Formats: sequence, structure tokens, C-alpha cells
Amino acid sequence: MNVLILANGQYGDIQWYRERISVFSKIICADGGTRLACLLGIVPDLVVGDMDSTDRQDRRTLEEAGAQFIIYPREKDLSDIQIAFEQARSLKPSSVTVWGGTGDRLDHTLSTILNAFHLVQDNIDVCLDSPEVTIHLVKGNLKLSGNPGDTVSLIVIDQAATGVTLEGLHYPLNNAALDGTWQSGISNVMTGKDALIEVKTGHTAVFHYHVPAR
Repeated sequence: MNVLILANGQYGDIQWYRERISVFSKIICADGGTRLACLLGIVPDLVVGDMDSTDRQDRRTLEEAGAQFIIYPREKDLSDIQIAFEQARSLKPSSVTVWGGTGDRLDHTLSTILNAFHLVQDNIDVCLDSPEVTIHLVKGNLKLSGNPGDTVSLIVIDQAATGVTLEGLHYPLNNAALDGTWQSGISNVMTGKDALIEVKTGHTAVFHYHVPAR
């Protein structure tokens, strides 16, 4: 099962999302993610959060269309995106994709990335996706498909990552150790259409910035 979470971040080209919506089995909105749902003309299976960033008309539209709402108080222990992650995990999916998981609030973006690793621990593939960048949360191996010139940055989330091998990138590695307190894996470049990232121990976030095909 592929689960999509719509968060309240930045989106960009709406057509990009329209072309990809059909691959998801379940759709969950984290509060203000209702904005994108309405723009796309879709009805999510579930909307969660305290509704402080959901437009009243958007809420009315989705309620009338049959979306289920689980509303929380504003003062709560979990953020809206954490609640959405927990709801997604309860479905036992094979993958979870987050749209709108990045934006102007760096603290929100960073916390979303770190919180998502709770799903990765359950062997769920997780990524934050957008027209400009895909952020893969990696425990183990990752195969990338893209274009020559795409920028790829590898950020170590733990204290260290070991057994790191990079293939198909301008700066390759072979069974290397990377220090999480001194990040050195940024701004690599794809040399072809495919790249391979292997990590034996530790967790990493792989930022794949897309260059349009020529």
C-alpha cells in the first residue's frame, strides 16, 4: 500500500501533483494540507489536526464530499504531521510519500524529516517529494533515477554512517564512514541517469534536486 500525506508546506507546480496522484492507495491530510486537496479536486480518506491552518470553506467542501475528520485540540503533545505519520503507520503501508513537507519554516522541515524516521524503523519507505527536490529517508540501499547534472546531497542523521558506497555520482565512495557531526556528503552530482547509494549502518537523508531532461 502506498500512502500519501498532504502537509501544510510549499508546493509549486500543481500540475506536477495532478500527474502523480493516481498511484496512491490512501490519502491523509495533515491540517492545512486540505488546501492542496481542494486545489487538486480530490477527497482525502482522512484529515487530522487541530484545524488552525485549514480554510473554513475547504473544510466544508471536504466534509460534504465525505472526508473523515479527526480533530485535536490546539494544545497537544504531537504536531499535526506526527499525527498523520501515526495514522499512516497504522495502515501498515509499504511506502509513505509526503507532499508539502518542506517550506519557509526550517524547523518544521527538519522536524518532519526526523519524525519520518520512526516509519523508516518499521521498514517503510518514506520520502518528501516535490517538483524541485525529493528527500529520501534511507536505512540501507537506495537506487536513484534522474538526469546527468542532478545534485545529490547525503546528510547523516545519526552520529555516523558506515559502509557508505556511492556509485553513478561525480564523487564516488567505497565502504566509507561519514561523521554526522561534520557533514561532508553535500553537492554531489549524478553522472548518468542512475545512481546507487548503499549504507550499511546508520540513517541518512538523501536530497535529490531535479534538473529538467534535455
